[in-house]
Amino acid sequence: MKKTFVISLGGSLVIPNEIDIKFLRGFKSVILKQVRRGNKFILIVGGGKVCRKYQTALAKISKVDAQALDWMGINSTWLNAKLVQLIFEKYAYSEIAKDPQKKIVFKEPILVGGGWKPGRSSDGAMVKYATAYKTSTIINLSNIAYVYDKDPRKFKDAKKQEKLSWNELLKITGRKWVPGKNVPFDPIATKFAQKNKLKVIVANGKDLKNLENLLNGQKFKGSTVG
Repeated sequence: MKKTFVISLGGSLVIPNEIDIKFLRGFKSVILKQVRRGNKFILIVGGGKVCRKYQTALAKISKVDAQALDWMGINSTWLNAKLVQLIFEKYAYSEIAKDPQKKIVFKEPILVGGGWKPGRSSDGAMVKYATAYKTSTIINLSNIAYVYDKDPRKFKDAKKQEKLSWNELLKITGRKWVPGKNVPFDPIATKFAQKNKLKVIVANGKDLKNLENLLNGQKFKGSTVG
Protein backbone atom coordinates (compact mmCIF):
# COMPACT_ATOMS: atom_id res chain seq x y z
CA MET A 1 0.00 0.00 0.00
CA LYS A 2 1.31 3.45 -0.91
CA LYS A 3 2.07 5.70 2.05
CA THR A 4 2.71 9.34 2.83
CA PHE A 5 5.54 9.80 5.32
CA VAL A 6 5.95 12.99 7.34
CA ILE A 7 9.60 13.38 8.35
CA SER A 8 11.25 16.02 10.49
CA LEU A 9 14.82 16.31 9.21
CA GLY A 10 16.91 17.86 11.96
CA GLY A 11 19.09 20.78 10.98
CA SER A 12 21.94 19.06 12.84
CA LEU A 13 21.91 16.40 10.12
CA VAL A 14 21.95 18.88 7.25
CA ILE A 15 24.60 21.17 8.75
CA PRO A 16 26.37 19.65 11.78
CA ASN A 17 29.18 22.21 11.30
CA GLU A 18 29.49 22.44 7.54
CA ILE A 19 26.87 21.18 5.06
CA ASP A 20 27.04 17.37 5.21
CA ILE A 21 27.16 16.47 1.52
CA LYS A 22 27.76 12.76 2.16
CA PHE A 23 24.71 12.50 4.40
CA LEU A 24 22.48 14.44 2.01
CA ARG A 25 23.50 12.19 -0.90
CA GLY A 26 22.68 9.10 1.13
CA PHE A 27 19.39 10.54 2.40
CA LYS A 28 18.37 11.44 -1.15
CA SER A 29 19.06 7.88 -2.28
CA VAL A 30 16.96 6.35 0.53
CA ILE A 31 14.00 8.66 -0.12
CA LEU A 32 14.04 8.23 -3.90
CA LYS A 33 14.07 4.45 -3.49
CA GLN A 34 10.76 4.84 -1.63
CA VAL A 35 9.45 7.30 -4.21
CA ARG A 36 9.97 4.70 -6.94
CA ARG A 37 7.67 2.43 -4.95
CA GLY A 38 4.95 5.06 -5.12
CA ASN A 39 5.36 6.55 -1.64
CA LYS A 40 5.17 10.29 -0.94
CA PHE A 41 7.02 12.45 1.56
CA ILE A 42 6.55 15.68 3.47
CA LEU A 43 10.00 16.72 4.72
CA ILE A 44 10.15 19.45 7.36
CA VAL A 45 13.70 20.72 7.81
CA GLY A 46 15.04 22.21 11.03
CA GLY A 47 17.59 24.94 11.66
CA GLY A 48 20.08 23.08 13.82
CA LYS A 49 23.41 24.61 14.80
CA VAL A 50 23.30 27.31 12.11
CA CYS A 51 19.99 28.50 13.56
CA ARG A 52 21.48 28.82 17.04
CA LYS A 53 24.56 30.60 15.67
CA TYR A 54 22.36 33.25 14.03
CA GLN A 55 20.24 33.61 17.17
CA THR A 56 23.30 33.93 19.42
CA ALA A 57 24.88 36.56 17.16
CA LEU A 58 21.65 38.54 16.97
CA ALA A 59 21.21 38.53 20.75
CA LYS A 60 24.81 39.68 21.31
CA ILE A 61 24.53 42.58 18.86
CA SER A 62 21.04 43.88 19.61
CA LYS A 63 18.49 43.75 22.40
CA VAL A 64 15.77 41.74 20.71
CA ASP A 65 12.78 39.87 22.08
CA ALA A 66 12.01 36.15 21.86
CA GLN A 67 9.82 36.68 18.79
CA ALA A 68 12.71 38.23 16.84
CA LEU A 69 14.95 35.31 17.82
CA ASP A 70 12.27 32.88 16.66
CA TRP A 71 11.96 34.64 13.28
CA MET A 72 15.73 34.42 12.90
CA GLY A 73 15.49 30.67 13.50
CA ILE A 74 12.53 30.23 11.18
CA ASN A 75 14.36 31.92 8.32
CA SER A 76 17.34 29.60 8.83
CA THR A 77 15.02 26.58 8.49
CA TRP A 78 13.71 27.98 5.21
CA LEU A 79 17.26 28.24 3.85
CA ASN A 80 17.99 24.64 4.87
CA ALA A 81 14.67 23.53 3.40
CA LYS A 82 15.45 25.22 0.09
CA LEU A 83 18.71 23.28 -0.11
CA VAL A 84 16.88 19.98 0.49
CA GLN A 85 14.12 20.89 -1.98
CA LEU A 86 16.64 21.64 -4.74
CA ILE A 87 18.56 18.43 -4.01
CA PHE A 88 15.49 16.41 -4.97
CA GLU A 89 15.14 18.30 -8.27
CA LYS A 90 12.03 17.35 -10.27
CA TYR A 91 10.77 15.04 -7.52
CA ALA A 92 10.04 17.93 -5.14
CA TYR A 93 7.36 20.62 -5.31
CA SER A 94 8.97 23.86 -6.50
CA GLU A 95 8.11 26.04 -3.48
CA ILE A 96 8.99 25.73 0.18
CA ALA A 97 5.99 25.09 2.44
CA LYS A 98 5.97 27.83 5.09
CA ASP A 99 2.46 27.68 6.53
CA PRO A 100 0.80 24.32 7.39
CA GLN A 101 -2.57 26.04 7.60
CA LYS A 102 -2.40 26.63 3.84
CA LYS A 103 -2.70 23.13 2.41
CA ILE A 104 -0.65 22.70 -0.76
CA VAL A 105 -1.94 20.34 -3.42
CA PHE A 106 1.20 18.91 -4.95
CA LYS A 107 1.55 16.31 -7.70
CA GLU A 108 5.26 15.72 -7.06
CA PRO A 109 6.14 12.93 -4.60
CA ILE A 110 7.98 15.27 -2.21
CA LEU A 111 6.97 18.47 -0.40
CA VAL A 112 9.67 20.27 1.60
CA GLY A 113 8.99 22.84 4.31
CA GLY A 114 10.57 24.58 7.28
CA GLY A 115 9.51 26.45 10.39
CA TRP A 116 6.17 28.16 10.68
CA LYS A 117 5.70 30.94 13.23
CA PRO A 118 7.17 32.22 16.51
CA GLY A 119 6.53 30.27 19.68
CA ARG A 120 7.44 26.83 18.38
CA SER A 121 10.13 24.91 16.51
CA SER A 122 9.88 23.21 13.11
CA ASP A 123 8.46 20.22 15.06
CA GLY A 124 5.31 22.28 15.52
CA ALA A 125 4.98 22.78 11.78
CA MET A 126 5.55 19.07 11.21
CA VAL A 127 2.70 18.09 13.53
CA LYS A 128 0.38 20.53 11.74
CA TYR A 129 1.34 19.05 8.36
CA ALA A 130 0.71 15.53 9.68
CA THR A 131 -2.84 16.45 10.67
CA ALA A 132 -3.47 18.40 7.45
CA TYR A 133 -2.39 15.47 5.28
CA LYS A 134 -4.03 12.87 7.55
CA THR A 135 -0.87 11.03 8.56
CA SER A 136 -0.97 9.42 12.00
CA THR A 137 2.76 8.71 12.39
CA ILE A 138 5.63 11.20 12.27
CA ILE A 139 9.32 10.31 11.92
CA ASN A 140 11.63 12.66 13.79
CA LEU A 141 15.23 12.33 12.56
CA SER A 142 18.06 14.00 14.45
CA ASN A 143 21.55 13.14 15.69
CA ILE A 144 20.29 11.02 18.61
CA ALA A 145 19.16 7.39 18.37
CA TYR A 146 16.64 7.46 21.21
CA VAL A 147 14.83 9.73 23.62
CA TYR A 148 16.68 9.64 26.95
CA ASP A 149 15.38 10.42 30.42
CA LYS A 150 18.04 13.17 30.58
CA ASP A 151 20.68 14.64 28.29
CA PRO A 152 23.12 11.77 27.48
CA ARG A 153 25.82 14.28 26.57
CA LYS A 154 25.84 15.59 30.14
CA PHE A 155 24.84 12.52 32.16
CA LYS A 156 26.55 9.15 31.77
CA ASP A 157 23.68 7.40 33.57
CA ALA A 158 21.05 8.66 31.09
CA LYS A 159 18.69 5.83 30.13
CA LYS A 160 17.18 5.37 26.68
CA GLN A 161 13.40 5.17 26.45
CA GLU A 162 12.25 2.90 23.63
CA LYS A 163 8.55 3.47 24.34
CA LEU A 164 6.99 6.33 26.25
CA SER A 165 3.75 8.29 26.54
CA TRP A 166 3.31 11.94 25.63
CA ASN A 167 3.14 12.87 29.32
CA GLU A 168 6.42 11.05 29.96
CA LEU A 169 8.01 13.00 27.10
CA LEU A 170 6.74 16.30 28.53
CA LYS A 171 8.44 15.49 31.83
CA ILE A 172 11.73 15.27 29.90
CA THR A 173 11.30 18.30 27.62
CA GLY A 174 9.41 20.61 29.96
CA ARG A 175 6.21 22.37 28.93
CA LYS A 176 7.51 25.73 27.69
CA TRP A 177 9.23 26.64 24.43
CA VAL A 178 12.42 28.72 24.42
CA PRO A 179 13.90 29.88 21.05
CA GLY A 180 16.74 27.56 20.03
CA LYS A 181 15.82 25.00 22.70
CA ASN A 182 17.57 21.68 22.02
CA VAL A 183 15.17 18.88 23.02
CA PRO A 184 14.06 15.58 21.38
CA PHE A 185 10.70 17.14 20.52
CA ASP A 186 9.31 20.67 20.93
CA PRO A 187 6.98 20.75 24.01
CA ILE A 188 4.35 22.81 22.15
CA ALA A 189 4.36 20.27 19.30
CA THR A 190 4.21 17.48 21.88
CA LYS A 191 0.97 18.83 23.37
CA PHE A 192 -0.60 19.23 19.92
CA ALA A 193 0.46 15.72 18.85
CA GLN A 194 -0.97 14.31 22.07
CA LYS A 195 -4.28 16.10 21.49
CA ASN A 196 -4.50 14.69 17.94
CA LYS A 197 -3.47 11.17 19.00
CA LEU A 198 -0.42 11.08 16.76
CA LYS A 199 2.55 8.75 17.11
CA VAL A 200 6.12 9.99 16.78
CA ILE A 201 9.17 7.85 16.09
CA VAL A 202 12.50 9.39 17.14
CA ALA A 203 15.56 7.93 15.39
CA ASN A 204 19.12 8.78 14.40
CA GLY A 205 18.98 10.10 10.85
CA LYS A 206 22.68 9.40 10.34
CA ASP A 207 21.93 5.67 10.35
CA LEU A 208 20.46 5.44 6.86
CA LYS A 209 20.12 1.64 6.95
CA ASN A 210 18.01 2.01 10.07
CA LEU A 211 15.91 4.64 8.28
CA GLU A 212 15.36 2.20 5.41
CA ASN A 213 14.21 -0.46 7.88
CA LEU A 214 11.82 2.03 9.48
CA LEU A 215 10.31 3.09 6.14
CA ASN A 216 9.97 -0.56 5.10
CA GLY A 217 8.07 -1.45 8.26
CA GLN A 218 10.93 -3.57 9.60
CA LYS A 219 12.58 -3.64 13.03
CA PHE A 220 14.43 -0.40 13.77
CA LYS A 221 16.39 1.38 16.50
CA GLY A 222 14.56 4.34 18.00
CA SER A 223 11.94 5.59 20.45
CA THR A 224 8.20 5.48 19.87
CA VAL A 225 6.07 8.13 21.56
CA GLY A 226 2.28 7.94 21.83
